[in-house]
Amino acid sequence: MTTLAPPPAPVHEEGSRHRAEPYSDGGLASRAKRLFTGAPEDPHWTRPALWAILVLATALYAWNLTSITGNTFYNAAVYSGTKSWKAFFFGALDASSFITVDKPPFALWVMGLSARAFGYGTWQLMLPMVAMGTGSVALVHRLVKRDFGPVAATLSALVLALTPITVAITRDTNPDPVLVFLMLLGAAALLKAVRTGRLLPLVWSGVAIGFAFNTKMMQAYVALPAFFLVYLWAADASLGKRIRNLAAGTAALIVSSAWWMVVVDLIPASSRPYIGGSTDNTVWDLVIGYNGFGRVFGASSSVGSQGNGASFGGEAGLYRMFNDIMGGQISWLIPFAAIALAAGLVLRGRAPRTDAKRAALMLWGGWFVLHYLTFALAEGTFHPYYVTAMAPGIAALAGAGAVMLYGAFRERAAARWSWVLPTAIVVSTGWALVLLQRVSGSGTLYAVTEAVVAVAGAASVIGLLVARFTKRQRLMGVAALAAVVALLAGPAAYSASAATSGTNGTNPTAGPDTGGGMGGGQRSGGAGGAPGAGSGEAPSARGDGQVSGGTSSSSSGGNNSPANGDNSMESGTTESNTAGSSTAESGGTESSDASSGAAEAGTTESDASGTGPGGGMGGDTQVSSAMIAYLKKNQDGATWLVAVATDQTASSIILESGEPVISMGGWSGSDDAMTLAKLKTLVKTGRLHYIVISDSGRGSANSEISTWVKANGTAVSDYSGLYRLDASDVG
Repeated sequence: MTTLAPPPAPVHEEGSRHRAEPYSDGGLASRAKRLFTGAPEDPHWTRPALWAILVLATALYAWNLTSITGNTFYNAAVYSGTKSWKAFFFGALDASSFITVDKPPFALWVMGLSARAFGYGTWQLMLPMVAMGTGSVALVHRLVKRDFGPVAATLSALVLALTPITVAITRDTNPDPVLVFLMLLGAAALLKAVRTGRLLPLVWSGVAIGFAFNTKMMQAYVALPAFFLVYLWAADASLGKRIRNLAAGTAALIVSSAWWMVVVDLIPASSRPYIGGSTDNTVWDLVIGYNGFGRVFGASSSVGSQGNGASFGGEAGLYRMFNDIMGGQISWLIPFAAIALAAGLVLRGRAPRTDAKRAALMLWGGWFVLHYLTFALAEGTFHPYYVTAMAPGIAALAGAGAVMLYGAFRERAAARWSWVLPTAIVVSTGWALVLLQRVSGSGTLYAVTEAVVAVAGAASVIGLLVARFTKRQRLMGVAALAAVVALLAGPAAYSASAATSGTNGTNPTAGPDTGGGMGGGQRSGGAGGAPGAGSGEAPSARGDGQVSGGTSSSSSGGNNSPANGDNSMESGTTESNTAGSSTAESGGTESSDASSGAAEAGTTESDASGTGPGGGMGGDTQVSSAMIAYLKKNQDGATWLVAVATDQTASSIILESGEPVISMGGWSGSDDAMTLAKLKTLVKTGRLHYIVISDSGRGSANSEISTWVKANGTAVSDYSGLYRLDASDVG
């Protein structure tokens, strides 16, 4: 092994642009062949290696697919969207569109179209997520290969495929895999615009990021400053043209980001569902508050009684990515990526302004640094799986940086370059050993991995230095391979654990339980439960393809119930704890608990102590399978089966009963989606007969509703907290 990068493809001048020599045997058959064999100028191993990595990624993401429960919050919204196009468009939690989830609906649309095409069930919802995850690996390979060659591309793709938190979140129904894929599409179009100086790729880049915005709102914009800087600095065009093109690309970004928000906010509130997570029933408030500045600064007008949010990833600060909770999820190659970024920029320091390698380093470096600072310093609600968005930047820098550092190590005469690559390997290997020491008692897998990392890391550094000073090129290549083993063994062990053990659908993480608290680092739990849920049973795959969680299943049946059929996802019986002084966000996934911040899986139960915002409308009341059967039997033509306090409880009942259920307070119970006037109207028109009320309430609206229901409704004696209301009860 004498080189890690192939010679560049032949180029020719065309005005101010450069492009690769076109293939002489173009055509459909030739392109189909190249899909499997790769470009003619690539080494023969390039495409087989890519296919092997894609197969590995798919296996990690889809292993034991039917055991994956996913996030019941999003599952319920997808199911509701298969029953109603209105619910589909708005991203409503229930089929009758009372309230939306607290995110824009693009990821729900992707899963919903799969469910409409193939039927609602485990693999139908997971199919697009696995495809997005594997597609992201392929995109990183393509982007890195263009500028740094096939070796760098192969390493980058492998790093992304083995990033533990990426494996965990791709085995789930949270929207993050869709977000990452769309952001990478935007990066691909941007780099093409930089190379060519053309406007159209920049417009498509803005459109891709706009769709990412309609997946997870402001998180899609984290890397945007790097996009703007790279194009403005490095695009192959005059300054005036660059500015004009950026203006046009920004317009495309704004339109593709805002169209859904504008349409929804222009529709009268009486004709659409309440916007979950907002304080004034508008998407705009959701954008700038709950899903915007509230995440960064921890408090805004949109989070109201939710306070500063809940951190499931440890205390905010520059060290957060390295703490006991987050370290094993994302930080393995951060030291190597940081050294590679700095060294790579030095190596390209005298290159022309339009240098493609430096532009790529700026993009991936900006992607990594901006995400790192945002996630590390965010004081609002924070979940470990958010950082999967940072993984492409780390992966690209690791692969490209490895090739650049190796080239400098071999070819640069300056003595300082003899130490940069070994130093990067020593620092990163040492950090991997620290991470593995933290979980040294978690089983044989991690003990063996620790030994492999130590031996391979030492062999790599010693081999590189010996080869450098003895000019033994073959030894240098073997040492480089040993470095790859040392740096990827730890992430591989965590990723294998995430793929083969039960992944928590609400707050997925990889690797062993680190005891992080607040849901962080813990991986037990069942359908929709948060980490640390000790009372529920983990979901298990059944022979008929269903996924069952908890201790009992619905006896209610119903032809439109997702609990029926051979390929359905069943929530079983799920408990949701909404008590406590801190809340967690659904990102699809927020829950809060006074002691552990967890939403436990167990008995479809809303267990609010009254100390949190969810109290007063459904707390302290068990919603069992027997109650659901009773409600279905006595629904009497009502649109909604029952009204409960929070999304967690409502989503579980929706999945078990197949009927629309009202979530009166959104995810945390603090939304003003239900008012007394609205409740009276629903009861008077016969669209709602049952409501779950607790003895403890907090907040004027909750207290007002609770007082009125207890004064005018009829308590169902068999089920504590359940009240029946009819038109005659409305004065």
